[in-house]
Amino acid sequence: MKTAIVTGATSGFGEAIALMLAKNKYKIIITGRRADRLDALKARMEAEYNVIVHTLCFDVRNREAVEQAYESIPETFKPIDILINNAGLSLGFDAIDKGKTEDWDNMIDTNVKGLLYVSNVVIPEMVARKQGHIVNIGSVAGTQVYPKGNVYCASKHAVDALSRGMRIDLMPHGIKVSTVNPGAAETEFALVRFHGDADKAKAVYAGYEPLVAQDIAETVEFIISRPAHVNINDILVMPLAEADVNNWYKVF
Repeated sequence: MKTAIVTGATSGFGEAIALMLAKNKYKIIITGRRADRLDALKARMEAEYNVIVHTLCFDVRNREAVEQAYESIPETFKPIDILINNAGLSLGFDAIDKGKTEDWDNMIDTNVKGLLYVSNVVIPEMVARKQGHIVNIGSVAGTQVYPKGNVYCASKHAVDALSRGMRIDLMPHGIKVSTVNPGAAETEFALVRFHGDADKAKAVYAGYEPLVAQDIAETVEFIISRPAHVNINDILVMPLAEADVNNWYKVF
């Protein structure tokens, strides 16, 4: 039985991906900052799919916490075969001259450095075994830039570049690296971006049908189920109503 670890599993894409992995009978490690949600998801996965689940509650921005969490993983959950780097967020929706530096720090520390910290503890074991698969959850914002998206877009462009670099460096070791870049998707993303303003968040998805978390989970399922000789480098997944980010931006 293979083992997968999913960061940011307490909502949205991460939760849906974890449930997909449970359906496919993986041993699963779920991580996040909200212990109550981790515990609830663990209970659901075990009850519905009869799988083994381990929870790790930590913040990916904290390098020492990442290292300690990894060291605490029971031997029954090793080795890790699949790493889903999902933890990420967008904060603020301001022109660059009006942006808040605390939002910038949070996005860069989570979306870029957090991905690196988690990858850094998992990759050596994959290299030693000459196998493994890393799936980084990026964004259409990593391929295009839209008004007031500045730093978030920059952080997701960094995810794209890191994924490409990882793929080159890890290919000789038999490790796959894939990136999933979702377009507009109705999760907690907008609620977090607008600092809890539910009306603003709801307006983002008004007038069209966005993606849902299950769409991305099914995309990841396809990626990780390919034969050993096949790697899906990257996939851009958009709702029908979003031809590109600027088309979507005009919607709201």
